[in-house]
Amino acid sequence: MTRPIFPSVAERSVPLSPSAAGPNSSQKVRRNLKASALTLFLLLLLALPLSAQSPLVLRLTLHDTIQPITASYLQRGLDEAARRHADLVLIGLGTPGGLLDSTRTIVQAIEASPVPVAIYISPSGSRAGSAGFFLLEAADIAAMAPGTEAGAAHPVVDGKSSAQMDPILKQKIENDAAAFLRSYTSRRNRNATAAEDAVRNSKSYSDTEALQLHLIDQVAPTETALLQSLDGTQVHRLNGTVTTLHLTNAQIETLPPSTREKLLTRLANPDFAVLLLVLGALLIYLEFNVPGTIVPGSLGTLCVLLALFGLNLLPIHHTAVFLLLASVLLLILELKFSSHGVLAAAGIAALIFGLATLVDAPIPELRVHRSIAIAAGLGFGGISFGLALLALRAKRNKVLLGPQAMIGKRAIAVTPLAPTGQVEVRGELWQARLRDNVHLPQGAAVLVESIEDLTLIVKPE
Repeated sequence: MTRPIFPSVAERSVPLSPSAAGPNSSQKVRRNLKASALTLFLLLLLALPLSAQSPLVLRLTLHDTIQPITASYLQRGLDEAARRHADLVLIGLGTPGGLLDSTRTIVQAIEASPVPVAIYISPSGSRAGSAGFFLLEAADIAAMAPGTEAGAAHPVVDGKSSAQMDPILKQKIENDAAAFLRSYTSRRNRNATAAEDAVRNSKSYSDTEALQLHLIDQVAPTETALLQSLDGTQVHRLNGTVTTLHLTNAQIETLPPSTREKLLTRLANPDFAVLLLVLGALLIYLEFNVPGTIVPGSLGTLCVLLALFGLNLLPIHHTAVFLLLASVLLLILELKFSSHGVLAAAGIAALIFGLATLVDAPIPELRVHRSIAIAAGLGFGGISFGLALLALRAKRNKVLLGPQAMIGKRAIAVTPLAPTGQVEVRGELWQARLRDNVHLPQGAAVLVESIEDLTLIVKPE
């Protein structure tokens, strides 16, 4: 009988015993099961923190003037929030205003931020004046604490008020600032007319007035209350997207200014920069009067460089720079030509006026205070003029060392001069000779005319 080519069902269904399959087969199966279970357990551990991660709110604090350093700090904070995929950037604001260029930079950064931005004027008593009002209206969410104010955003140029500006220039500046504010206020669905009124008529609004006029979105007593009220809010971004805020149990992290930003902020203070400039100039002048000391010159150079670096961050009035140079020139001319103090007084006056008008800023907080300018001007002028006068007198004084110091001095004859003898000068005994071969008794007074081979040539007093 012929054997079938294919095995029967019975033959195919017979399992192999463990001994027939080999000892390694069952061990491989157990190892695969253990590896699969371990992999699944690790995946579960990795997935649990992700699902339980709290929302992140990055908080920035701006209680200073608006200038390039604050603009850099806010830009860094928005970049950090985007890098960490934060849910919200909360900016605590309180400012008297600042520079328009820095304001435009911050507004552009807020509009381009991928993370929603909320600006909260706090604590009570704070304000968002001038440039701060532009920042408040640029935020996705504008909020104020009770007892705060915002507005008075009329532009100021060269430290002049609107009444002092040329009418055409005033109109151009107002129109430009108003158009800049309208460009994003209307897109934020806020009251563009009331916002423009803050620019053209310097209107300022309390928290309740701003809320009633729909210039802000909320009035909240604390940051915690603000975040709780924003949970679930839909934010319409300028790019057309809609973002829903999920802020339940949000983790708030504060991003402080860096050490570099703190140092530059201090240098950008006009009063501090002017004092550094005056101190550095005095130390350098002292180095010229006492050459070789090195330390005053080195410290003075460092102070001047730091002052110039800080002033470079601020708008400088070039006429004031010429006044400072003219004041130094007048103080030098006073030493060359005797004007009975007229040139020195003119130099000190030019110095004070130059320091007072050195920084051309729109708000008083960014200008050199008058008291600082007067104190620095009088101090620099008085000290430098005094040091120069002492140096000039020292050059004119006769040499007080060596035989040449005897010329013109009064001497007393300790022996008769006939015509030679000994005299006492400044407590010393010297050989002396009368020029005209006359005779003088002991104790006679004579004047020293010259010195020849360590012998004093004298004449009767």
